Amino acid sequence: MTQLERIGKMEQALDRLNLSLRHLSDALDEYESTSDALRELSDYYGCQEWRQDFEADEAGELPPQLKRGVLSEDGIWSALEKRKELTKRMHDLAANAVN
Repeated sequence: MTQLERIGKMEQALDRLNLSLRHLSDALDEYESTSDALRELSDYYGCQEWRQDFEADEAGELPPQLKRGVLSEDGIWSALEKRKELTKRMHDLAANAVN
């Protein structure tokens, strides 16, 4: 590899890394802004109101056009589990980061 090829290759690597870091920073900002929503969903999923809402849906008491992903038995649980997986992944990536 010539010097110019090497510099060009490293420049592409730097551009790719900087773009990825911008995307990650934006995604982390967005994720951080959902902390209240996370708390609300977690509290809702474990409370009597969720059970009542779920039972009303099962009984056909809710309007059919109502979006109701939060009432699926797996909807909130899956999101909370995905959050745990991603938190572990971020932790592992940070622990293995090259300084």
